[in-house]
Amino acid sequence: MADPATVRTDARRHHDPQVRGFASDNYAGTHPEILAALALANGGHQIAYGEDDYTGHLQRVMHSHFGPTAEAFPVFNGTGANVVSLQAMTDRWGAVICAESAHINVDEGGAPERVGGLKLLTVPTEDGKLTPELIDRQAYGWDDEHRAMPQVVSITQNTELGTVYTPDEIRAICEHAHGHGMKVHLDGARIANAAASLDVPMRTFTNTVGVDVLSFGGTKNGAIFGEAVVVLNPDAVRAMKHLRKLSMQLASKMRFVSVQLEALLAGDLWLRNARHANSMAQRLAEGVRAVDGVEILYPVQANAVFARLPHEVSERLQKRFRFYFWDEKAGDVRWMCAFDTTEGDVDAFLLALKEEMAAR
Repeated sequence: MADPATVRTDARRHHDPQVRGFASDNYAGTHPEILAALALANGGHQIAYGEDDYTGHLQRVMHSHFGPTAEAFPVFNGTGANVVSLQAMTDRWGAVICAESAHINVDEGGAPERVGGLKLLTVPTEDGKLTPELIDRQAYGWDDEHRAMPQVVSITQNTELGTVYTPDEIRAICEHAHGHGMKVHLDGARIANAAASLDVPMRTFTNTVGVDVLSFGGTKNGAIFGEAVVVLNPDAVRAMKHLRKLSMQLASKMRFVSVQLEALLAGDLWLRNARHANSMAQRLAEGVRAVDGVEILYPVQANAVFARLPHEVSERLQKRFRFYFWDEKAGDVRWMCAFDTTEGDVDAFLLALKEEMAAR
């Protein structure tokens, strides 16, 4: 056993900060302006569980983006935001219609169904986007006691395939869902990237067009951790604060979640970060299009590039840069850009891609 006197107890760096990959925008660190905001919020005592000054001010910031009726409930993570949102919008017998590729269906370990206690009714899509016609494949059987009752339509903006809904597309979904007596939830883990892509305020494709509840994402846009359930239509939910606690998403030191979201949203940091990530994805896509044998699968509208290339090339390239297979059997991969991705990072990756393609 090591002598306690010789064991270092001070914090030190355990990674090379020059190493970047294209696996996920979650790999990125924290934006310096958010770190500075956390330092400002530190020190002294503030009331716990959301009664602090920072969470109170966050409400006013959210009003500036989503209108005076918006109410934010900070949570720890995106899965928590989605589960709490959908629980608050459904009855015990309720179901949620979503794309087959939706994060709530594919990447949340079954939490909406296992923890939220609701049923997901999925629809295959070509580009990750639902339409009124696709929704109708599952929007039926409200009086059938043998079937979970469709009560919510959940969409993702931007989608898991990197595509972006237009405001008119979301308006059509909301009008169609509301016409059937259903509510609309928007998973906005990358909502900033969508707004930057469309070059419109976030309200343009949320509360203005009829979205009832929003899961607002901060982590993928430069925060350490922390998202928020933003209730846009108070009549669409019930018992939000109780469900947040019941779902283990109530932070005791909530000021440190709220101040991060405030730092993003009080000024234009959210937009600067998203625009930069999107522009790096465009640079990457332009370079990839010039490489013979590599196919871009979907329109590059936010900060993701989906491509298809020989499997063995991807495996070699992964030893140089981290990224994930999207569909390993088909050879499909996903490359993500973040707020801290540089032009040099993109160019180095493109050079490596060309080298590995040439060596096949």
